[in-house]
Amino acid sequence: MPKYKTLIVWQKADELALKVYKLTETFPKKETFGITSQIRRAVLSVPTNIVEGYSRRTKNEFSRFIDIARGSLAETEYLLEFSNALGY
Repeated sequence: MPKYKTLIVWQKADELALKVYKLTETFPKKETFGITSQIRRAVLSVPTNIVEGYSRRTKNEFSRFIDIARGSLAETEYLLEFSNALGY
């Protein structure tokens, strides 16, 4: 098992990504290339940036990628709120 999988932050990010992917399956087909695509890219960016940063093996680079992941998490949060406001 890759060591990044032992990180609780990665485990939670992975769980969120899976939940959002399943949730967006219920979005209207007209949104396939709109909000569905955008929210999926944002949510997948969270665990993938954690993995990439972890693989760099320096604290500074890991910290930089964690910051990027936090930004993607904020984007995901907004997109979920926006989707909810649209009734999705």
